[in-house]
Order: sequence, then C-alpha cells, then structure tokens
Amino acid sequence: MVWKFSDRALALKSSTIREILKIIEQPDMISFAGGLPSSNTFPVEEIKQATDLIMSSDEAFSALQYGPTEGIAPLRKWLAEYLSSRDNTTITPNQIMIVTGSQQALDLIGKALINKGSKVLVETPTYLGGLQSFTQYEPEYISVDSDEKGLLVESLTDEIASQASFMYVIPNFQNPTGRRLPLERRQQLAEKAKRTNLILVEDDPYGELDYQGHRLAGLYTMAPDNTIYLGSFSKILAPGLRLGYIVANEVFIDKLVQLKQSADLHTPSLTQRIAYHVIKDGFLDRHIPKIRELYKSRCQFMLSCLARYMPENVVWSQPEGGMFIWLDLPTHINATELLSEAIQHKVAFVPGETFFANAPKMNCLRLAFVTVPEEKIEAGIQILAQLFKKHANTLEESPVII
Repeated sequence: MVWKFSDRALALKSSTIREILKIIEQPDMISFAGGLPSSNTFPVEEIKQATDLIMSSDEAFSALQYGPTEGIAPLRKWLAEYLSSRDNTTITPNQIMIVTGSQQALDLIGKALINKGSKVLVETPTYLGGLQSFTQYEPEYISVDSDEKGLLVESLTDEIASQASFMYVIPNFQNPTGRRLPLERRQQLAEKAKRTNLILVEDDPYGELDYQGHRLAGLYTMAPDNTIYLGSFSKILAPGLRLGYIVANEVFIDKLVQLKQSADLHTPSLTQRIAYHVIKDGFLDRHIPKIRELYKSRCQFMLSCLARYMPENVVWSQPEGGMFIWLDLPTHINATELLSEAIQHKVAFVPGETFFANAPKMNCLRLAFVTVPEEKIEAGIQILAQLFKKHANTLEESPVII
C-alpha cells in the first residue's frame, strides 16, 4: 500500500524533543531534555475526590455527554473572575474558550490567521511547539532580535509590525531560555502593537511559576484589543487533563469556536469538570506556592552546580521562574553533535538549534531541571562539564573520564 500523503503532511517533521524522549527512556538516564512538570506537584488526591464527587452525582451524566465548544460555563466563569482579579483587569466568560491543551490553541490560531506566505514574527529563539503548529500553514517567519532579557522591541520596525499577521511571544520564563521580558519592554511592545495594528499572541504557560510570586503585567492587560492570551492548567494542575484556554475579544473567539468545531467538537467535559471542582474554592492559592518552592530549589541547585563545574567559556541564563536554563557554549562547539556523545554517558539535553525559526545557533542548548532530583542534577552537570571541557579544546586527544 502506497500512502498518498498531502503536501502538508509530507512537510511535517517530528518534534526533536519527542524523538529524544524515545531514546532516553532507560531508567539510568539523567534527562534534562523533557519540559515536563514534576509529577510530585500533581494534586492526585484532590483530582480523585473531584472525580468521585462528579461520578456519584447527577453531574456524571453531563460530564460524560457532549458539551459546548466554548467550554463548560462554570469553568469559563471561574477563569474570568480569577484572571480579572489576578491581573486587575476585566474579563468576561464570553471572551474565554477552553481548549484541549494550549497546543491546540496554537493550531487554531494558525488556522485562523495564517495564509501561505503570511509574515509571522517570532522571538529568537522561540518555542518549538509554536513553530510546529504554525509551520504547516506555510508562513514566512521573521525573527526579532533578542538579548538575555528577551525581545529587543526597538529592533522591530513599524513597517514590519504593520505587515505581520501576528507576533508570537512568551514573555514569562520563556521556553527555551527561561528569560522574562521586563516591564518596560512589555509596555513598548504593547504600544507598538496598538500603533501598528499588530496582533500579539501571548503564550503564558509559566507565568504562575515566578519563584518570588511577583507577576509582571501581561500584554493582554496593556493592549487588550490587540492581544490573544493563552493559558494552561498543565503546569499548575496536571498535563494529562489536557486543559488550556484562550482569552480574546468575542469576534475572534467566535471564529475560533467554528474552527474548533471542525477539529474536536469540544474539549472533554469530564476533565473540565474535574478541574473546576479542584480549583473552585481557592485551591490554586494554596497549591501554586508549593510548586514555586520546589522549582526554585531545583533551579538554584542546578545553577550552583553549573557555577561549580562548568568551564569559564560556558555561560547560562539566571531564570527568576519557570522550568528551563539556557546554555551558550564556545562558538565552535556543535551542541547537536555533542548530544549523541552525552547520551552515551547517560545524560540528555535539547540542542538549541531546534528553537530557531531562522539562522539557527548551533552552540547552545536547553536544560530542564524540575523533574530531576538533586543528586542526579549534580552528576549530570559534572558529566556535561567534562564533555564541554573536552570539546572546548579541539586539540585535546585524551578521552573524557566519567
């Protein structure tokens, strides 16, 4: 049988991260590769109690039935009130649509806004999953210059901004770099969006993971008519629930509803109701600080190990939240080529080149730390440090001693 795949299907590529995860399933592997939340943070008992409550009442019939495409009303109402209070703004339930993970949101936005050749602005580097979602609709990516703090807004001209279909940005503890866009740059970007009629797609799965609990104002509060805001329950409840949400003006939500109806009709009613019962009485106010404390501890420990073991010509980010640390190696070291050698020594990471829409850098990589206990963090960083030292001097011929 010869499958006659469409051009779009043939153009798709597997996620580099997912392919790495297939390789590193061995129990003795130290994996800094997967951007997974720690299973230690999953509220198993609360989810069990919510499920039991639903299934032992008349609500079970609604939970097992088809539901509205926009999402169930109680969850959308709760989100509107939560976001309005958290961000000192006004959101209505009609501005919210529940999606099957925020990855679906990216796909729906691509369908809604990208024609072949449409200009899409992205950070340098940017989230691989966003690129995967948008690329199938054949945009022209324009990479916006960035530094260690994020986007350099002044490098984005009004002419380019006015021509773009949208700009995709992760302002809070970005995947992959861990950086957070400063308030002044957020204000500059919001003003530019309003001035040039630029749509901002603000992806915010990590905003609640600020180690100090001090949120910066979201772009959607500064330029509400220009911003599509994406949120997720994956990092603060459990990714297996597959729950995310979109906040935008009602005209755009109505169009996304039509697109979602052709994709999956609606996000699962059962998981929506489970999440609602878990969070409706202030659970997140008690739960999120515990996640922050664990992730802060793991991050600080990895940073201390990097400072202790890495050679001087390796530099790394200093995240204030989130799940990732970004490393820059000497320019002659190819992190992608180095990965296979690291895996032989039972350590894995994600090469940085996969996160660039254009002109990929080869001498950088992403480390994820939240699922790795401290003793493995230290052992893994020691191994990587020895590999980097070996390759930093291309004349060195002696083997690495692990």
